[in-house]
Amino acid sequence: MNCRSEVLEVTVEARQVDEAMLALLHTILLHRSTGKFHYKKEGTYSIGTVGTADSDCDFIDFTFVRVSSEELDRVIRKAVCEFKDALNNSGSDGMGQISLEFYQKKKSRWPFSDECIPWEVWTIKVNVVNLANEQERQICREKVGEKLGEKVINVVEVINRNEYLPKMPTQSEVDNVFDTSLKDVQPYLYKISYQITDSLGTSVSTTMRRLIKDTLAL
Repeated sequence: MNCRSEVLEVTVEARQVDEAMLALLHTILLHRSTGKFHYKKEGTYSIGTVGTADSDCDFIDFTFVRVSSEELDRVIRKAVCEFKDALNNSGSDGMGQISLEFYQKKKSRWPFSDECIPWEVWTIKVNVVNLANEQERQICREKVGEKLGEKVINVVEVINRNEYLPKMPTQSEVDNVFDTSLKDVQPYLYKISYQITDSLGTSVSTTMRRLIKDTLAL
């Protein structure tokens, strides 16, 4: 099975890192989650509804839609907070990436552990810029909001392609495909990891600075 790989890039101020990451990760997970499965008998089940909630950003002109699961939100926020702290403490010029990997389990015979097979990976590359004054920050607030809107549309377009998804499991195999630990939603099995690096390049940050300067010149 081939694993799909998608890459998104964002350039933000330090104070915008967590909101930008939350907006993109929550958008992906919104489309990679189902309601809870309720099995009546093997092979017969119903699926609960997935509630949604709007989240307004404080430092970006942007509102995103997420699954209205406080449990899921806490998990995502914890991962983003760890990434942001590592980014702040790295001294790597504010560059890093966070990855959201979806996988399914393949049962192995004892004494071997189950095999985790990834089928889709989203990598979000982050470049943090330092701005000179409040005027530049206000422009960045608007421009990052516009860029996030474009990224969200891109995510939806990718997810709407007719590509591989794990088949709906039987009751005995549901834990091989979905995370059933949450009480109100059932995302596909996933894990979040991050990497801090100084090798992402500066082309994106240069573009953002040029964008801000061009706007100031108008």
